[in-house]
Amino acid sequence: MQSIIATTDDTVAITRLVNAAYRGAGGQLGWTHEGELMAGERTKPDDVADLIRSPSITVLIRRDAKRVLVGCIAIEIVGVDRCTISMLAVSPELQDSGLGRNLLADAEQFAIDKGLAVADMTVVEQRESLISWYGRRGYQWNGKHKDFPYDANVGKPLRDDLRFVVLEKRLTPA
Repeated sequence: MQSIIATTDDTVAITRLVNAAYRGAGGQLGWTHEGELMAGERTKPDDVADLIRSPSITVLIRRDAKRVLVGCIAIEIVGVDRCTISMLAVSPELQDSGLGRNLLADAEQFAIDKGLAVADMTVVEQRESLISWYGRRGYQWNGKHKDFPYDANVGKPLRDDLRFVVLEKRLTPA
């Protein structure tokens, strides 16, 4: 499997994948879900299409041998030497298979190839196991928090104490 750049033709499949990975599909929840923190859809097709069309964002995807979309990740160039990585999603049945690690590595290599030196991301503070997973991949909390966007239409928060931690990693060429 190799990551490729998504097109708007991938919009519906990416939307389904992200919603399944973040909120669980048909009662099936992978280890990375946030179902205890949020309800409803994580994203909508129009939002995904906007990401794909954005000149500063690249969405990478992976398909299985049957051409079914099984993973995605977004890289946004936000400065001369910096990017933000987001929307890492893996089919719940494939979580813990190494696919997420591979997608993250592909995103980092994409950023390095663009001349970027730092990647950052935001993770909901209450998702400790996910923060630890990113930590094992070199992402460290930079001491910053961001307010949770309660009005951003990313589902219904089930708690009123949500906030993001900002993780970052210095990228080094292989």
